[in-house]
Amino acid sequence: AEMCIRDRTRTLASLRPGTYGLQAPGVHAVVGPVLPDAPHDPDTVVRQLVAVTHGSLDPGARVHLTPQVHLGDPRSALGLDHADVDVPGELGSLPAWFVPAARDTWVITVHGLGATREQPMAVMPFLGRHQLPVLDLAYRGDLGAPASPDGLGHLGESEWRDLDAALRYALRFGARRIVLHGWSTGAAMALHAAERSSLADRICALVLDSPVLDRHTTLRALVAARGTPAPLLPLAVRAAESMAGLRADRRPPAADPRALRIPALLFHGPDDALAPWDPSRALAAARPDLVTLHTVRDAPHGAMWNADPAGYEEALRRFLTPHM
Repeated sequence: AEMCIRDRTRTLASLRPGTYGLQAPGVHAVVGPVLPDAPHDPDTVVRQLVAVTHGSLDPGARVHLTPQVHLGDPRSALGLDHADVDVPGELGSLPAWFVPAARDTWVITVHGLGATREQPMAVMPFLGRHQLPVLDLAYRGDLGAPASPDGLGHLGESEWRDLDAALRYALRFGARRIVLHGWSTGAAMALHAAERSSLADRICALVLDSPVLDRHTTLRALVAARGTPAPLLPLAVRAAESMAGLRADRRPPAADPRALRIPALLFHGPDDALAPWDPSRALAAARPDLVTLHTVRDAPHGAMWNADPAGYEEALRRFLTPHM
């Protein structure tokens, strides 16, 4: 019989299509699609149980759905050989996982808001099947990496320089061409690197997943999520922008579509409440010669792969094939 899990708190989140993690203290599992034909009460959702990776799932356990499907490192979570490496950054050593493969086009992966370098492990099996080496970076503010000098995150505005250091590292150790694959603020970092890095000519393509292109709206969503009363939101957002050093004279990533010089694949959709997808649509419309927008519906921020893993990977395969 197919293993399944029953969620007795039927919500929109629990009905999302695709593959997700389930997390609780000391517990992690992976669930697949909703099983509408399985017997269930009206207030219950039944999903396929793919694996319990940590701890045990007991009846009545309180868990939450998360885009993170893998915990640990590439070896423990995926069985992929990897090396723990240190990338020399301007603030100190940046820990990274390097997953070797035969090609000389490397993929540098950069996680997003509230995530860790475990996030890109979702695409590592795909990249491995296509023999693309992966450098999965931790950057300032991450566990094991140097803190930001002011202790704050800047939505990619300063963090991109750690990605610049990863570019230098990859080229030093054998990369001929580099694909940057970023999620959320990691996607903003990738765009900044493509626009500002002295090594930008070695970047052959960008993959931008749930990119933060409208920093003001993203900060507003973050502030609102903390329970800030609506009348205070404008003041709180201005304070957050000031603290993050996001000055009006600093252009957000992709503010000038004409500055884009390399192909980009965008994964984004209308259900992203943290990074609105209208700027992604505008960028794709402004640069149809370089930008491909793969629309993903029914997916929250940072969960474009989760909603349709097969569709995501097929779009990625088509886009990356000329660059392999």
